[in-house]
Amino acid sequence: MVREVLSVVANRFKAYVELLRPFTLVAPFFVSFFIMLSSLIYNNKLYSLHNWWLTAVQASLVLALLNGASNTLNQATDVEADRISKPYRPIPRGVVSIKEAYILATVLYILVLIRAFTLNLNFGFFVALITFFTITYSLPPRMKKYLFLNQIWVSIPRGALGILASWSVFGDPLQKEPLIMGIIASLFLIGGVTTKDIGDSLADKKTGTYTLVNTYGTKKAAYISLPFLLAPFASIPFIVNDGILAPYLLPLSLLAIPSFLIFYLMIKESRSKKFENTRAWVLMYVEYLLLALGFAVLIMFGEMNKALYL
Repeated sequence: MVREVLSVVANRFKAYVELLRPFTLVAPFFVSFFIMLSSLIYNNKLYSLHNWWLTAVQASLVLALLNGASNTLNQATDVEADRISKPYRPIPRGVVSIKEAYILATVLYILVLIRAFTLNLNFGFFVALITFFTITYSLPPRMKKYLFLNQIWVSIPRGALGILASWSVFGDPLQKEPLIMGIIASLFLIGGVTTKDIGDSLADKKTGTYTLVNTYGTKKAAYISLPFLLAPFASIPFIVNDGILAPYLLPLSLLAIPSFLIFYLMIKESRSKKFENTRAWVLMYVEYLLLALGFAVLIMFGEMNKALYL
């Protein structure tokens, strides 16, 4: 009897964790941590703040759990679509109820907002903005259903606001480096998020969600997305040449290469055997990780190298 009860509890806990989609939480945690570290170095605060790493870990966990709250809410509101395209998820399987998913999402949102504001007011402000975008994406006015607006509603919080939130923990979010990199990340994601709509095309169409893929077809959607995939990175040499960004950030322009590969994979509509989405989505996810981590690492080494020659 005890063993059966423990088995039920374990299965329920596993289902709750599945709602968070743990794979998608790893990148926000590490990306956020490294951006916070780079802002410390950029602002010469690394050796003046004691236990900075403890604050950075907590803030990174806040952003990761915020992503988990968004994932959970999205699944609670997308049950009909998931029954068609992702029947293996906890709610379509009947392991977790819609009400339980709403409760879990609400608890997570409340916890991350409280901790964000108690860590830093600027950080709390950006976390609140991200929360607004993720909630209105899934709940009324449900921006997810509107053509092209759904891509903007994903790209702004996951691109610009995510980077600015991380930088704001120790630095000024209005500094030009995080602002420009946030714009570049958002533009890239406007094109990149099209990759996740390929596998959901039929389900989205049946449930009244309009995407580039189910409106124009995958190939046309890929061509519409191509400028957003390439232009942000192609513009970096010009921004560096104008003296707006430091020369040590120039290598980020090389990300135009995997961006073109994403476009190619979108045309091929290539499915991934290991992940629930397309190969293009996997590469897009990896490229965004490289963009954010590359930005942080280049800032760190660039600023430390500058300090050596001062």
